[in-house]
Amino acid sequence: MFRTWRGAALIFAAVAIFGSTAGIARAAADTADFDVVLPLTGGGAFLGGTQKQNIEQTEKVINREGGLHGKPIRFVFHDDQTSPQLAVQLTTDIVANHPAVVFGSTISAICNAMTPLMQKGPVHYCFSPSVRPVTGGFEFTSQIASRDQQRALLTYFRAKGWTRIALITTTDASGQDADKSFNDLVKLPEFSDINLVEDTHFNPSDVSITAQMARIAAANPQVVISWATAAAGATVFRGLVQAGLDLPVAASGSNMTYGQMTDYAAFLPKQLFFGVSAWAAHGQAGLDLPQGVLDEQKKFFAAMAAAGLHVDASADIGWDTERIVISALNKLPPGADAAQLHDYLEHLSGYQGIDGIYDFVKVPQRGLDVSNAIVVRWDKGAKDWLPASKLTGIPLTQ
Repeated sequence: MFRTWRGAALIFAAVAIFGSTAGIARAAADTADFDVVLPLTGGGAFLGGTQKQNIEQTEKVINREGGLHGKPIRFVFHDDQTSPQLAVQLTTDIVANHPAVVFGSTISAICNAMTPLMQKGPVHYCFSPSVRPVTGGFEFTSQIASRDQQRALLTYFRAKGWTRIALITTTDASGQDADKSFNDLVKLPEFSDINLVEDTHFNPSDVSITAQMARIAAANPQVVISWATAAAGATVFRGLVQAGLDLPVAASGSNMTYGQMTDYAAFLPKQLFFGVSAWAAHGQAGLDLPQGVLDEQKKFFAAMAAAGLHVDASADIGWDTERIVISALNKLPPGADAAQLHDYLEHLSGYQGIDGIYDFVKVPQRGLDVSNAIVVRWDKGAKDWLPASKLTGIPLTQ
């Protein structure tokens, strides 16, 4: 079920010789390791580094609560360097040890590269909301889907009367997925009065998007949606400023990190919105969140504050996912394998996490949908994300 310290035998040998590491040997033999693949270097490090910090805090909370069948757990991190090719190599080595679960990575293209290696197990719990796992398969994914983030945003904009929308996306996998998703969503009856007045694209490596900004300006939109990650997201924000476009902007959840908000402060849009899971509603009255969800959010925010960490979308990824898996394994017999874990998750409903109530029967492989989504705005003065909507994207105020 889990990977035991492979060096345990060597440690026991050392005990026989030196007689001074018995405590270490016992701790190593009793520790349950779980592999986590993350982009700790490379272009995705702005996400992976923060996620690692937050997963480490989640580990501490789980261990304070009893760990796994009374044993402490440990998350073992592997750096995919934001490279799908390297992630495949890492995953191949990890899978050879027959773990029950592999966590990560956090970039959709990397998860998509890893998944074929785990079609029959172990359970693959990807951190990207953009992936679309096959129903009944061994891949699961965290957070609300990007499509549900987008749906909440469109619901919010429509209610605010912002129906002329300009869309700008990158030409990579996540950008193409977002472009298709938005174009499909505006065809739904509920969004019949929304018009994509401009739909433009750019390469993530482009440093100038003057032509795209000119097209957006000519279309006279009421709001701009930018689905671009990391530096590409910054390119859009700068481009809007350079084009003199002072409009409300919605951005991909991948940009919802405290580090980016700090680094990009000089050129962030004055009104910047994100679609996100219910964790961001913490402390907001009137959302009718179940007490179990409120209690979990309180525990989550307290743990992050105690560690001096800012809570953002990357912190969210490092909490519910791991706690769901460890909770499942604690309910299964010791030594449960990937098939047992998969079957348990497939039938799990009613789990109350920081993102809301999970129901994997209703929403296979994810457990969450738009009913768990809210819209938040970045408040430069408060240096925090403040709820702008109720669940599903309905504005708090018109």
